[in-house]
Amino acid sequence: MMDRSPADVQSDLKKGMSIFIDIVRRADKNDDGKLTLEEFKSYFSDGVLTPDELKQLFHAIDTHDTDNVDTDELCEYFSRHLGEYKNVLAALEELNLSILRAMDKTKKEYQESTHLEQFVTRFLLKETTNQLHSLQSSLECAMETTAEQTRQEKLGPTKPEVVSIQWSGRRSKRRSDRNYSLSPNTTLMAVLHPGAVDQDHHWTTQVTRLQKLIDRLEQKEIRLEPVEEEVVESKMHMVMVQRQMCVMEDQVEDFRVSLKLYVDTSCTQTGCLHMAVQRLANEARFILYEFWEHNNMWKKHVQNNYSKSFQRANVDFLETPEIITTMLLPASWWVLNNN
Repeated sequence: MMDRSPADVQSDLKKGMSIFIDIVRRADKNDDGKLTLEEFKSYFSDGVLTPDELKQLFHAIDTHDTDNVDTDELCEYFSRHLGEYKNVLAALEELNLSILRAMDKTKKEYQESTHLEQFVTRFLLKETTNQLHSLQSSLECAMETTAEQTRQEKLGPTKPEVVSIQWSGRRSKRRSDRNYSLSPNTTLMAVLHPGAVDQDHHWTTQVTRLQKLIDRLEQKEIRLEPVEEEVVESKMHMVMVQRQMCVMEDQVEDFRVSLKLYVDTSCTQTGCLHMAVQRLANEARFILYEFWEHNNMWKKHVQNNYSKSFQRANVDFLETPEIITTMLLPASWWVLNNN
């Protein structure tokens, strides 16, 4: 049987199935148009299925018994299991075509447009990007949740317990409003069901960075570029603080009250970007993460009375002295991820 070109395969595909041409293209390391077992395992490995389970899946898809999987076989197998995702993939095809048409028109007409028309174009591009990002974030959360559920079924719970309080300080409402907007890889589901978009989706230029990395890797030539030194002002860095606290078993509830008061007060302070708390499963060990606009803000915060009161209270609550670690991060990371 002669191998068919991607164009021939695509012309025969049902709506929504063209994704599998792209899957084969990305997974096919030697560009022969089909996937070996090793290529299949490398691409489809998700950290949950074992190598043996991946091998069984490979042979279930390889209905031609050629020890290779091609696009037709992938389509045949997955088409039986798509369910509602058949409509999603079909909508994504239409969305991709619509975006390409819009980009082509923008390229041709933008320079000749009026100043106001150019503003509208930029605004629509930005909002489309926001919508797609929001959907991407929702899908990422769903992927992580389903993978974690499967791991827990197979191995038992291992993930730290997340304390059911989320503090975001004075920016909480603004961030919440932002997260309920659609974004650039939010996909069609967020457009059709905007209420389904979850909160706290911090997604932005990572998608672009990831795409660039994928493009470089697919060129099959990786060049290591020299690291360039960059001189920046100290205030161009935000500070992340990690505080680990091992609490005495009989003091956990009192510690929670003290911790909540500390976090609630801290979040109202100028310079506080975000706070989050985790408690490790089966342990009275809490990890508090604090993000501040820059180091001076953090130092000022530590000297405030509410902060000192929390530290004094911890003398009675903690089994061992708390461990504090700080790290400077580029402030632009926070700006990019929250605008």
